[in-house]
Amino acid sequence: MAITSVLPGPAATRPAPWRALPVLLTGAFLPVLDAFIVNVALPSIGRDLHAGPAELELTVSGYGVAYACTLVAGGRLGDRFGRRRLFMVGMLAFTLMSTGCGLAPGTAALIGFRVAQGLAAALMFPQVLAAIQAGFTGGDRQRALGVFGAVIGAAGAVGQVLGGWLLSADMAGLSWRPLFLVNVPVGVVALLVCLRLVPETRTPTAPRVDVVGSVFLAAAIALVLLPLTLGRASGWPLWTWLCLAAAVPVGIGFLVSQGRSERSGGTPLLPPSLLRLPAARRALVAITLFAMCIGGFLFTTAITLQVGHGFTPVEAGFTMAPCTLAFLGVAVFNGRLVARYGTRMLVAGGVAFAVGLAGFGATVALSPQVTVVGAALPLTVAGLGWAALLVPLIGLVLAGLPAERAGLAGGVLSTAMQVGLALGASVLGSVLFAIVDGTADPGRWRVATLTGVAVECVLASTVAAVVGRLRAR
Repeated sequence: MAITSVLPGPAATRPAPWRALPVLLTGAFLPVLDAFIVNVALPSIGRDLHAGPAELELTVSGYGVAYACTLVAGGRLGDRFGRRRLFMVGMLAFTLMSTGCGLAPGTAALIGFRVAQGLAAALMFPQVLAAIQAGFTGGDRQRALGVFGAVIGAAGAVGQVLGGWLLSADMAGLSWRPLFLVNVPVGVVALLVCLRLVPETRTPTAPRVDVVGSVFLAAAIALVLLPLTLGRASGWPLWTWLCLAAAVPVGIGFLVSQGRSERSGGTPLLPPSLLRLPAARRALVAITLFAMCIGGFLFTTAITLQVGHGFTPVEAGFTMAPCTLAFLGVAVFNGRLVARYGTRMLVAGGVAFAVGLAGFGATVALSPQVTVVGAALPLTVAGLGWAALLVPLIGLVLAGLPAERAGLAGGVLSTAMQVGLALGASVLGSVLFAIVDGTADPGRWRVATLTGVAVECVLASTVAAVVGRLRAR
């Protein structure tokens, strides 16, 4: 794929790619951080805004659905109109919507701003991967992709701890609101630095956005997530079952539209030819299932610790500190570990994550008094597994694909991750609330915890089996 830079002047005067990378990675870090940081604040948001379980789930999944449904389209717009331009538009919109979330007067406003924040993230995030593909070559591209994977993984791991710390600080008595407002100064600085360091790039023959595919994909995801999120609280009325039934033909319509678009020479959101590549297909399954596991684990853990076991937000956040530290420790040496062990490292990561989750579930469900220290060991194991699997997965797959397919595959895998996170939070959150049923009965919380952990362990074990069939390149 030909890439043209529209930055004036000779190549020697253009900003070096490594100098531009930190500000670009800010655009990858913030969207993933905001997908996770809100989990630890959910009980506080519920009390402050009188939000029920369904509204809390929508606060998480609404962002993820909007983000996932428009992520690939955002990448196409960047190819067509300029990646720096779309990055800056997305960063500006993300900053403004974060302000709206932080100042939201009620649940409806918060959910609305979260959806808009997800749309803004979808404009910003894909430009990062595309800019790496355009600005780096050879070994530098591999290293930049490794840093990219480490940053988005660290954003998820750090979110819980940072959220707990911000809640405990209670800045100006604002409770949970600084979790969103912290994005504002970061976004402003990133915009100013971007003007100076990030070159403009675009694809001269950029394909048009697949509007039909985007509509089908958004409708299919919404038809699944909305009834799963709202159905339990509303008593599973007829419309929830109609939505779930309609998701099947809409999903089939999406697949048909993708095949027709590719056969006619278009560029669909999910080209069937991409799925015929074994590496891309297996990675798509692995990252969707693992994201479901992570999304469900972080959502239910925040609720279980604070509501079921009386933890304060800071205690819940710092309970995840061993997981975060273990994650960062593996991420630092990720390149060397992958070079030495290849896909065996990913398999070991999936198994370790499952073992850590099982140990954490047993600790929370069976101990008479759950403590931060008591949960440290299993969460450390989970953090090791999380990093060993997630950090190298995208980079390993992209390295094994033809260069002209890597950018598209990266967008598809990122979309799959966001869909998985939203599905995990909605499905496992609904299971948790259905079992607990609004009571403080410790027995019900134990059953809910063990049920959620059992589902997550099955998902993690399945991921380990899928990544075992990937070939290291």
